[in-house]
Amino acid sequence: MEGDDVVEPTPAFRNRANCRTDPRDRFADDWPDSWAAAGDLLDWIEPYESVLAGDRPPFEWFDGGTLNACHECLDRHLAERKNHLALRWEGQLGERRSLTYLDLYHEVNAFAAALRDLGVEAGEVVTLYMPVIPELVVAMLACARLGAPHSVVFAGFSADALANRMDRADSRYLITCDGYYRRGDAINQKRRADNARLSIDHALEATVVVERLGGARLGADQHDYHALVDDHAGREVAPVARDTGDVLFLIYTSGTTGKPKSVAHTTGGYLAHVAWTARNVLDITPGDTYWCSADIGWVTGHSYIVYGPLALGTTTMLYEGTADHPEKDRIFSLIERNAVDVFYTAPTAVRAFMKWGPEYPARHDLSSLRLLGTVGKPIDPEAWHWYHDHVGGGSCPVVDTWWQTETGAILVSTLPGVDAMKPGAAGPPLPGIDAAVLAPDGSECPTGEVGTLAVRSPWPGMPRELAAGTDWGSAAVSDDWQYRSGDKAVVDTDGYIRVLGRADDAITVPGRRVGAAEIEGAVVGVDGVAEAAVVGVEHPTRGTAVHAYVSPEATRTADDALREAVLAAVESAIGPMVRPERVVFTPELPKTRSGKIMRRLLKDVANGEPYGDISALRNPEVVGELESDDRVSEE
Repeated sequence: MEGDDVVEPTPAFRNRANCRTDPRDRFADDWPDSWAAAGDLLDWIEPYESVLAGDRPPFEWFDGGTLNACHECLDRHLAERKNHLALRWEGQLGERRSLTYLDLYHEVNAFAAALRDLGVEAGEVVTLYMPVIPELVVAMLACARLGAPHSVVFAGFSADALANRMDRADSRYLITCDGYYRRGDAINQKRRADNARLSIDHALEATVVVERLGGARLGADQHDYHALVDDHAGREVAPVARDTGDVLFLIYTSGTTGKPKSVAHTTGGYLAHVAWTARNVLDITPGDTYWCSADIGWVTGHSYIVYGPLALGTTTMLYEGTADHPEKDRIFSLIERNAVDVFYTAPTAVRAFMKWGPEYPARHDLSSLRLLGTVGKPIDPEAWHWYHDHVGGGSCPVVDTWWQTETGAILVSTLPGVDAMKPGAAGPPLPGIDAAVLAPDGSECPTGEVGTLAVRSPWPGMPRELAAGTDWGSAAVSDDWQYRSGDKAVVDTDGYIRVLGRADDAITVPGRRVGAAEIEGAVVGVDGVAEAAVVGVEHPTRGTAVHAYVSPEATRTADDALREAVLAAVESAIGPMVRPERVVFTPELPKTRSGKIMRRLLKDVANGEPYGDISALRNPEVVGELESDDRVSEE
């Protein structure tokens, strides 16, 4: 195998891994029927007739089959695992709650009965606006039981963001909470939800409120979650049979336009794909305690906190808090206390662990860990080795996974019981996945040459839009059906793909990719702002921070009041997680002769990097001013 920096899984891991022999040749020789290995992980109500119907869009995975996602995650496990833990929850203030599969089954049925009595029917989109609490998982599964697609909106989003998503989905039901805790402080979630309700274009049928803080005052069409569950205790709701192509959930992402893009994941193909990858990439077994530290509001939480692990009958862990509160060893204390077997987190979290120091994981017994994973932006080799050595004790494989909201599940990664690992490279495409690095003309890039990561044949977890062959903005589908991911990558001689980041102007803040135009739109909406450009800047602990370059109108003074107005506008329109770390005022933005803002230069200035070629600038005199302003403009 190419290169010196290659790490082999230990023989002990290989010998007990779920996947111990390489299935790639079998998948290639028998594609697409080889994906029956994923479909067979599920318990179909009506068996599917073919693994993949159609060699051109529209594609239909597991055609003819019917199933129910809630049944897959709960009912079918009761005979053997009803007294085994399904959920372990750790609250921000140290609270703990555990639910067995039977406990979860009863609460999901009670809440599904309550939702049905409130008018929720199959096909009705229900919006969930909650932090990581057990009731969010209950609500997702209750919706799935009724055949009602859910749309989970990240709890940190603003009222405007919530209203926008509810309007676009024509969602008439909202499930939220009165509030939650963040770093020990109480956040009033219901106020945001109430503000969103006032600006939604259509009438809501009902709102359900989970009491987390206590003392919330409910309106006439608002219902207390726990009272509903108590009133419907003991009720059972038969899981509604759904066609494989029926929508399980909606989720929103941002593309290059900055406007949230709706992604509709279907029931059969998506569930089969996340179950297969949870088993073979994350190596989850029913006896494990598994922890993915993402927020359920992101697709990672949907796929690898809820649906994948519960479909396999494992114990999945939820954590409401942050990595460094109340102490910087919080994550490691939870791993030790809960005897976590598999831990899946973001490279930005690993970089934070590195900054804090190896003494924090060293305080705890992490010997329960069997496998580590990373998800989100690419992990660099230095962070990979630190994670492997100081958290995994030098013996846990690290799976560096590449996938997107649009793909639904992992597409590129090593199989930890089969493949050697290359720190900094995600790995080869998974079995059955035709991923390649392509040049602009669609040809494969030579080894080591940067191109766009694309997928050239369908996969089970693809969303409805891609299955239909829709030209979907930056997630384009070409005439010969190639999904172009928008990520830049290179491939080595062993076929391992190293992802380099986005090709567009999107900014990856912790937990989410946000279109630069979405942030800039909020800034230029401030009275007195003429133009604005935002860039993502490297941050030692958060991975990426937002810097805003703002050109005021000639009559407006660039002062603290304007800076605060810019910050408030971004926080109100999108949410606090994209609040700029710096606002830099400048009389002009650097522009090319064609009038385009040169964001690359702004990013170089902010990161203190060499500028490269700036001969295309029409106003090179602005460079010196940007340098001096950036040094004194920290917010």
